[in-house]
Amino acid sequence: MAPEKKEKGFFKRTAVRDLCLILAFLVLALAVFLASHLGARAGSWAVVSVDGIETARYSLSVDGTYVLNGGTNTLEILDGRVRMTGADCPNHLCVKQGWVRYSGQSIVCLPNKVTVTVYGADGTYDAVI
Repeated sequence: MAPEKKEKGFFKRTAVRDLCLILAFLVLALAVFLASHLGARAGSWAVVSVDGIETARYSLSVDGTYVLNGGTNTLEILDGRVRMTGADCPNHLCVKQGWVRYSGQSIVCLPNKVTVTVYGADGTYDAVI
């Protein structure tokens, strides 16, 4: 009977350790989430690059829809946010990404080599997340 009592105690200690480890990971995840969202600042410009070369720069304060890269992609700016609304690439991951608005965020369409990056008012990143 003595060995059974040791096993029960062992499992109780293991469960407590597992619970402590899970709680530690949850606290760490919450800290990372808060740090990335509390320090973010809204951007002022959407800079479009095709194959690494800047081709356009749009203010996020002016709403509009723009055709990019000779018609391969369509960009929409509305209420200080930007998103890709259309693309002729096969998987449409750039369209599925949705809205971005904070400095340092990007939308990338790899098949068409189009990148849209949000920058701060002075043309640089306000914060790196």
